[in-house]
Amino acid sequence: MTYIERTIKKHLINLATHFPAVAVTGARQTGKTTLMKEAFGREPGIKYVTLDYPMLRNLAQNDPEMFLQQYPAPVIIDEIQYAPELLPYIKIRIDEDRKPGQYFLTGSQMFHLMKNLSESLAGRVGLVSLYGLSNREITSRNANVFLPTNQIETLPAETVVSIFDKIFRGGMPQMVVDPTLQPEDYFSAYVQTYIERDIRDLVEIKKERSFLSFLSCTAARTGQELNLNSIASDVGIDSKTAERWLSLLVTSGLVFLLQPYSGNTIKRIVKRPKLYFMDTGLACYLSLWNNPRTLENSAMAGAMFETYVLSELIKQYSSTGMDVRSRFSYYRDNNGSEIDLIIAENGIIYPIEIKKSTSPDKNALKNFKVLSSLNVEIGHGAVICLSPFAYPIDNMNKAVPIGAI
Repeated sequence: MTYIERTIKKHLINLATHFPAVAVTGARQTGKTTLMKEAFGREPGIKYVTLDYPMLRNLAQNDPEMFLQQYPAPVIIDEIQYAPELLPYIKIRIDEDRKPGQYFLTGSQMFHLMKNLSESLAGRVGLVSLYGLSNREITSRNANVFLPTNQIETLPAETVVSIFDKIFRGGMPQMVVDPTLQPEDYFSAYVQTYIERDIRDLVEIKKERSFLSFLSCTAARTGQELNLNSIASDVGIDSKTAERWLSLLVTSGLVFLLQPYSGNTIKRIVKRPKLYFMDTGLACYLSLWNNPRTLENSAMAGAMFETYVLSELIKQYSSTGMDVRSRFSYYRDNNGSEIDLIIAENGIIYPIEIKKSTSPDKNALKNFKVLSSLNVEIGHGAVICLSPFAYPIDNMNKAVPIGAI
């Protein structure tokens, strides 16, 4: 299979020079194993073992001491979530020798794994969250993260057709490198694997059909303000179950919750987060879109376009080790004013609008004026859109073609 260089590899290698253990977590099939092997598997003396094998998994679960004797550091341990029993023993070994770069762990980002990592290896492990491929990775561009003040690259223009083709397929590595693979074939198997291997122990078997409905209902609301009561009502579950299942999606790396901006106008600001699927191909499959042209002309086109842009920016920032949650937010108040994305950097906030338009004008900036009431410096803004080139809308804001992010 074709290998596409991951931007986050540089950050991962850097962590391994400071921490005794590093862990790559994230949703299934985002390339965690491949990344770890590319970053460290070629180094002399570093062994690789996967807990996918039942015999090795059984040994790790029932005799972790013997397992670590057979596979001493430095070692890559793949699918660590299958044997959390190993983590206390890894901690003991690290405490005996704090040398960086001893244990390289990968695992699906589930409740139990993250809880055990944080409890057993607190202060000893550098954590990396891996998402699907970004457009910059696919096109082999490693430019700086996007900010409206940065230089905009001159690139071949994206059309609405080309963008919705990308949205429909998503960024899972296998979907990118195999253009003949049909999304329906891939994602039907993906969802079944996710349920059988990741969440079956956390969701009662008799509720499996309801969980699938929950997945579809959340996907249909990507790019919208989260209303769990509405989702629970549509699925026929109680609100506590909906909250628990949403936490599974977030912790699994499938869903990102964009928090509302918090400032000195807090009394007027809507406090619910917005929900975004991190892979638009999965969101399209779950919300029953089977053709990119139909999606492109649907009422959901704007929300899916926004989801694609936001997921690209999240991948971009997280790949450099930057904390997305402390930087990204959105603004909406009770008067109906909304700004799709606010990026906070060095005490300055940069407003971003996302429009499925080829020529946004000053009307796209109308809500930026609400920021003047905030006690914070306002930087240049941008409208990310389908324009074939970047151009100024006014002296503080510009249109940015989607291909440039």
